[in-house]
Amino acid sequence: MNRIDRLFGILLLLQTKKYVSADKIADQFQISTRTVYRDIKALLEQGVPISFEQTKGYYIIQGYFLPPVSFSSDEANALLIMERLVSRFADRSIFANYTSALNKVKAVLKHSQKEKLELLNESIKFQLGHDFPNDDFDHLSDLQNAISCKNIIELDYLDMNNKSSKREVEAIGLVFYAYNWHLIAWCHLRNEYRDFRVSRIAKIRNLEISFRKPSHMALNEYMKLLPVDY
Repeated sequence: MNRIDRLFGILLLLQTKKYVSADKIADQFQISTRTVYRDIKALLEQGVPISFEQTKGYYIIQGYFLPPVSFSSDEANALLIMERLVSRFADRSIFANYTSALNKVKAVLKHSQKEKLELLNESIKFQLGHDFPNDDFDHLSDLQNAISCKNIIELDYLDMNNKSSKREVEAIGLVFYAYNWHLIAWCHLRNEYRDFRVSRIAKIRNLEISFRKPSHMALNEYMKLLPVDY
């Protein structure tokens, strides 16, 4: 990778993370930390507002955005494949957001690339058996927001016997296993972590109240308790 490409790559990396350490940049681009310092200085000299916070790393000052970037045909094709997977393994909310993002990518493609992408779009099919679980719900986007904001949510939940209950929960993560999305959350009713199958959630209400539990176990630790072999 030449230096121009590396500088652009570092800039993209900084825009995708809140903080990035010099060691992480060095590992990502297989360079020394001394080279990282030189590259950061070069970006600063070009007017990129990079700052540094002790123990956390470099970050770009809020409000700075790169102009629209171009995509290669291979990158656009990869996103098209992902659209097929998203349409079947996510839900309506995620698919709508992904399609919106993909349309923005298509908007900056060259005319010749768009034609090839349309042809490829008609040449890719994704078929699953009739017994594949139904994804006819739209909760994943709301659940993602609750997890990232650490807000308590109220669920109207149906158990295996279609018995309804209301639960106030603190969501710690989403896991896809056994062909279903599962919400892992601390349940205030049961006073323990519970596994809620997302397709059984009838309604979600964000209470906009911060988590009351002082700390939570890591999702990776909870996954060790799941009845599947990862």
